[in-house]
Amino acid sequence: MKTFAAFLDALLLTPSRNQKIAYITQYFRDAPDPDRGYALAVLTGNLSFRNVKAKLLKDVVLEKVDPTLFEMSYDYVGDLAETIALIWPEHDGKALPTLSGLIEELSTLPSAKLAPAIAAHLSSASPTERWAIVKLATGNLRIGVSARIAKTALAELGGKTLDDIEHIWHGLAPPYLDLFAWLEGRGPIPEIHRHRVFHPLMLAHPVDEEKDFPAMNPPDWQAEWKWDGIRVQLGLGEAEKTMFSRTGDNIAHTFPDLMATLNGSAVLDGELLAGQDFTPMSFNALQQRLNRKTVSAKMQKDYPAFVRLYDMLFDGDEDIRHLPLSERRLRLVAWLARNPNPRLDISPVIEFDDWNALAEVRVKGAEEQGHEGLMLKRKDSIYQQGRVKGLWYKWKREARLIDAVLMYAQRGHGKRSSFYSDYTFGVWKGNEIVPVGKAYFGFTDDELLLIDKWVRSHTIERFGPVREVSKELVFEVVFDSAHESPRHKSGVALRFPASTASAGINPHRKQTRWKTCGNWSGHNRKEWLLG
Repeated sequence: MKTFAAFLDALLLTPSRNQKIAYITQYFRDAPDPDRGYALAVLTGNLSFRNVKAKLLKDVVLEKVDPTLFEMSYDYVGDLAETIALIWPEHDGKALPTLSGLIEELSTLPSAKLAPAIAAHLSSASPTERWAIVKLATGNLRIGVSARIAKTALAELGGKTLDDIEHIWHGLAPPYLDLFAWLEGRGPIPEIHRHRVFHPLMLAHPVDEEKDFPAMNPPDWQAEWKWDGIRVQLGLGEAEKTMFSRTGDNIAHTFPDLMATLNGSAVLDGELLAGQDFTPMSFNALQQRLNRKTVSAKMQKDYPAFVRLYDMLFDGDEDIRHLPLSERRLRLVAWLARNPNPRLDISPVIEFDDWNALAEVRVKGAEEQGHEGLMLKRKDSIYQQGRVKGLWYKWKREARLIDAVLMYAQRGHGKRSSFYSDYTFGVWKGNEIVPVGKAYFGFTDDELLLIDKWVRSHTIERFGPVREVSKELVFEVVFDSAHESPRHKSGVALRFPASTASAGINPHRKQTRWKTCGNWSGHNRKEWLLG
């Protein structure tokens, strides 16, 4: 455990991406099995402990530390692991278990025995080791290491390419013994079943109309609507069917009505939507069914799910990702003709001659049908993971703007843990200001200093780490769309709210804008939002 703690600490203190990769590669080379496999799971977010929650860790600390002192310290530091590491009052110097030993404890001990076991380990650990224990237990690393960086280190360890790792990654499980055996030449490449595992998705770049369009020849491109659902990948086999979200989570159990209709053999790429007869409802309707353990018959009837397909990765057992998009689409059309399904259709292609004409189609589709915008794909593009420049673009509809009042502020995380940088905004409804959404992005460091100072001097109430402020500061907030929401007093929630800067509406205007409520000129937009 000492070695793992020092490893995490080194990654935290190293800003260089290349140096992080070097550290991880060396750790994988030196650490024994299964410790290095569990470390890999921690770095890639593939390890969690059902019975270990932040509340349990706080309760453990409050047995040793004055509650007021802990809350004040946590509020100031902004990171639970760092707070516990510094405030824990004991250090007996006893030996800590290995990384795999600690993980076995956290995974198998019943709730009643977890708290004393964690307390004992915190007492035996140094501050750095305490920090690592809490980071491990919560999975909230925030050390500047993405899953891609960890996989790049694996590739370097075994002399493979990142694509080699990605092609098998989602068919593997901790502690990855067969993966390391293959990378070190001690075993064959791990066998995966193409329909049971998630294959990394091909993603799109935002299009820059001024820079990109002059170099793009319209006949070379395929245009489709950008549907307002969630990206999914269907894996269809004879014995098993899966549906993965874009992050690789299997969400098939949440949509039994859809999964029961699926047949054939393929891996398909598309958009999950809610609606009858292939007519999509709003994203808010689909959201009613997301992240649920069980789905009632009434909910399945009220919000039936279907998938609008737009690509194909495997036709049966044949990998066709190397084929151009135009050929993959023909294979997809033929496959659906052989396997007709009341819950699957294909995203239509939009015919166009030039970018100006397509721009008019885009605006009309957003205004009349609520489309998110357009997708532009080179007809000769092969299917590659991630965002490959110049192949796929997203041309989103124009964002909406509203003037909103700052109501609440909370400390941020990581490098912003010392600032009040998480904001709740509201608008007028009758004679009161009611919340419509939260925003975290779009502010420069200099602007955060100004707002943080203002928040501290205009606080009228405190609710734990949250401060309510006087209703005087107004921001111009950009958002994608507005939806009915019973969780908000306003009855409305903004989707993807942010400052104008982070949405990239106009790079030449000031990033954010604020003024007093007395000078607020956003009345018409307010009326539009809340009706």
